[in-house]
Amino acid sequence: MNLSEARAFARSKVASVRERQQPFARQRTAAVADRLQRVLAAFEAERVGTQHFASVSGYGHGDQGREVIDRVFARVLGAEAAAVRLQFVSGTHAIAAALFGVLRPGDRMLSITGRPYDTLEEVIGLRGEGQGSLKDFGIDYDELQLSDAGTVDEQALEQALAQPRRLILIQRSCGYSWRPALSVQVIGRLCSRIHERQPDCVCFVDNCYGELVEAQEPPEVGADLVAGSLIKNLGGTIAPAGGYIAGRSDLVEQACCRLTAPGIGSEGGTGFDLHRLLLQGLFLAPQMVAEALIGADLVAGVFADLGFPVHPVAGASRSDLIQAVQLGEPEPLKLICRAFQACSPVGSYLDPVPAAMPGYASDLVMAGGTFIDGSTSEFSADAPLREPFNLYVQGGTHHAHVELALIKALEALAAAGHLNLAHTD
Repeated sequence: MNLSEARAFARSKVASVRERQQPFARQRTAAVADRLQRVLAAFEAERVGTQHFASVSGYGHGDQGREVIDRVFARVLGAEAAAVRLQFVSGTHAIAAALFGVLRPGDRMLSITGRPYDTLEEVIGLRGEGQGSLKDFGIDYDELQLSDAGTVDEQALEQALAQPRRLILIQRSCGYSWRPALSVQVIGRLCSRIHERQPDCVCFVDNCYGELVEAQEPPEVGADLVAGSLIKNLGGTIAPAGGYIAGRSDLVEQACCRLTAPGIGSEGGTGFDLHRLLLQGLFLAPQMVAEALIGADLVAGVFADLGFPVHPVAGASRSDLIQAVQLGEPEPLKLICRAFQACSPVGSYLDPVPAAMPGYASDLVMAGGTFIDGSTSEFSADAPLREPFNLYVQGGTHHAHVELALIKALEALAAAGHLNLAHTD
């Protein structure tokens, strides 16, 4: 197929899927109002005003803007308390602060959603040595494998709860695995089961990519603590950096003591006069999440039509933003990432090549020409270079951008002969 034919094919395919998915798009858009009402109610209840856009310098003691933001986020997440900090460099950092803040030497931690996301492996001590991991501090770690269907093995969980556990980790998103994200309803059922057996066990949810996707958040259904990044869902593509922790007030404070120092905890840390961006990002977040979900449906529909396995399928109930596509070999994966990068607003001229990244076990190829470095809520795609060569697509400030990037990707795949046109309609 020559370039002209490839371009015509790509435009036709994406347009046909988009039209077919109009009912899905309307459903995603209709959900925005309820999520936005939750955000607006939190702003109203905390009497957010322009005076909260400024922050104090130095230690950050008595920063009214920071305190209001914490309370607003806590309301939105259905939590007793929250700590929203630009000092968190990533979601992994926020999660690590929570783990180190709550756990003590000799405690037992259990992951019930299989192997955690790659960047947590060195935090736990599954890779690397001598860097101050949980393992280095005498924290016992174990994990349960997921069932063949990619769900939590609840029978194995019952057996594991025969041993006292201080903290159980639940990863809501699929991460780099081929499984469904955990719904808030399922998380609630798991937390209830855990607390029935061990009332003092902390149910901790890695909430990355899941915020505002569903009507409820994990703290509302029994999760004791959650954490995530501000350059994903809740930042609304506006937050310049940062992360959050939310849940029981005592646990949030313990995590803050790890971020700052015992005795300072949540009462320190300036906002660098960036509070307006955090509040504005949260205000925009419901719409941005819906746009990303519409884009994810489009990615799923297009690649499923072309004969590639996708997870989840278009229009499915979702609990995170991630769309996985199984490509089976590395070259198509590289072509797609190259095409997505070429359709990015920033760094479109760059050529993403597989390379090592801090915290990851495999080389990664990553397309993400975003205004905020690493902001996966703006539209990005990445993949570890390992079999079966799954591509993970997330984000999108508006689904038209996802559509244009898909057209460019299909052009490249068709021109290179990587599409089996027998699968197309």
